[in-house]
Amino acid sequence: MTDSSRRHRPYIAVAGPGEATARETELAREVGGLLAQRGAVVVCGGLGGVMEACAEGAGAAGGTVVGVLPGGDRTAANPYLTVALATGLGELRNGVLVNTCDALIAVGGSWGTLSEVALALHAGKPVAALRSWTPPAEAASSGQARLLVEVSTPAEAVDNVLSRR
Repeated sequence: MTDSSRRHRPYIAVAGPGEATARETELAREVGGLLAQRGAVVVCGGLGGVMEACAEGAGAAGGTVVGVLPGGDRTAANPYLTVALATGLGELRNGVLVNTCDALIAVGGSWGTLSEVALALHAGKPVAALRSWTPPAEAASSGQARLLVEVSTPAEAVDNVLSRR
């Protein structure tokens, strides 16, 4: 990989609940692996659930995974991260995660995931929602909400964000 291609690798965030269902973790693991196979740097919240599953999938595919942790202790990170950033910012770390990424894939839904989706849309970043939050019907066709696309599969999510970043 040349210096130029390294600088231009896409940074794709994967957001989802820390207490995820088995289906959500399966989807997130596949998303992480597909992103790594396509050369993307995976950015996540660095803890458990969807965050850990996407990191595991990306790591198994030889990818780079950056975890943006809410606390000040790097040892709280899941074991699949390449880089753990201990922010000490609590949920405000969602803003750091969104500002770091080029696009976001939301897998499943929790209040933290909704926060990340909203911040990404507000920042003008593409979002693919895989079994996740979507805007109310009256807002779906307006402005930033058009950046959010519902997808059905991990492959569709990855293709979608990589084509729109």
